Amino acid sequence: MICWPEDYSGAWTLVDEVERRGIGLHSGDQAVVRLTPSDKPGYHIRFTDDPDPIRLSPDQVRDSQLCTTLDLGSRRVSTVEHLLAALAGCGVTHADIVLGGSEVPLLDGSAQGWVDAIAEVGLQPASTPRPCPPSLDEPLLRHRGSSVITVTPAETFRVVGIIDFPQPAIGRQMLALDLSPQVFVEEIAPARTFGFREQVEQLRAAGLIQGGALDNALVCDGDHWVNPPLRFPDEPVRHKLLDLIGDLALVGFPKAQVLVYRGSHGLHTDLAAAL
Repeated sequence: MICWPEDYSGAWTLVDEVERRGIGLHSGDQAVVRLTPSDKPGYHIRFTDDPDPIRLSPDQVRDSQLCTTLDLGSRRVSTVEHLLAALAGCGVTHADIVLGGSEVPLLDGSAQGWVDAIAEVGLQPASTPRPCPPSLDEPLLRHRGSSVITVTPAETFRVVGIIDFPQPAIGRQMLALDLSPQVFVEEIAPARTFGFREQVEQLRAAGLIQGGALDNALVCDGDHWVNPPLRFPDEPVRHKLLDLIGDLALVGFPKAQVLVYRGSHGLHTDLAAAL
């Protein structure tokens, strides 16, 4: 069994390469991702038909409907948040991502498949220092309508999520965690994405969730779930924190408390740009 780093202060990379294949959530196309060790700080992506690596950075992130997309100039890569959450959440600071396709596979709708892939090959100390995380001298606040995210200086990286949905099966949920790789793996990574039965046909007609299915997303139908059981009683708020972690992965985890109420990829992107 892998021993995860104690915190996010070290520099870590993979011991060996590992590959996962699957369906893209929105495109419905098959895609493959290979994760490989690296001695370069940060995350670099290259494509199976182009050997030149591209260093990933926060200014490449675009707010797109229902997922996070990277604008890499001549290419765009969508639905990157669960993979980036797994890398950053597990403490990986150096990694190369080789992608065949334009969308990262959804796997089971959580970050569990990516955590399992990392655990399969293990971690080793990186040969170069980790990228410097952002420093925070004063609180930050960003909002979009009734959605709010605040960041206040702290001794560790702490995340607080609050969601509030009219559907009784979800309702209001709150969760606060002092994040570490072990906590991420146990408490956040298994939480799956979720949607609403009444929106499925509308989204598919708009060209979205073409790869969505009952084995890779929870579906809420008012006062019940179409495909139980849940992995946690509060799985939806845990998944919202998973998305937050993925959207902050490229800027780094500050020593701060991040509190998000009714978060979204767009709101997270606003915060990342301000850090």
